[in-house]
Amino acid sequence: MSEFQRPPKIDVRQAGQASQQLVGHDLLLNYERLLSETQGLGSQNTLNWSVRGELRPDQAGLPQVWLHLSVHVSLPLTCQRCLGPVDVPVQIERAFRFVETEAQAELEDDASPEDVLVLSQDFDLAGLIEDELLMDLPVVPRHETCPMPVKLMAMDAGFEEALPKPSPFAVLAGLKVPGKH
Repeated sequence: MSEFQRPPKIDVRQAGQASQQLVGHDLLLNYERLLSETQGLGSQNTLNWSVRGELRPDQAGLPQVWLHLSVHVSLPLTCQRCLGPVDVPVQIERAFRFVETEAQAELEDDASPEDVLVLSQDFDLAGLIEDELLMDLPVVPRHETCPMPVKLMAMDAGFEEALPKPSPFAVLAGLKVPGKH
């Protein structure tokens, strides 16, 4: 098992053939798109990841390359109920099967329960980790129980209740000049 901080670019075929296992602990700071989802908060949060390569026979008995990815991180997001910060743990356990060409990946991906990707000699593991975390973010992050009472009504500080409008006929009556009919 090899230990890293930042996920390296890997030769996927070699990782599968060698049953390579990589483990690392990176900082959220190194994932620009994830950090923008947290509005820059949690840049020092640790992102723990591991990947394991494997060769598995397909239906014809030919070896296919697989990668098994595991990622754990806590992301500081905004609670959609109370609008306060909420730490959301995100855990990913995914398996990816690799094929030779983009056309083959497109053809097989929709019909396969696993994700199908294209073999590469310099596969961007960090990019895959970030993509998978972004897709796994909750649509509506929120606390189980908000730490502060939730406001059910909002009003601007300078807002005053509208006074009832006078009847237009009363306004017209006030315009009459006395003595003229």
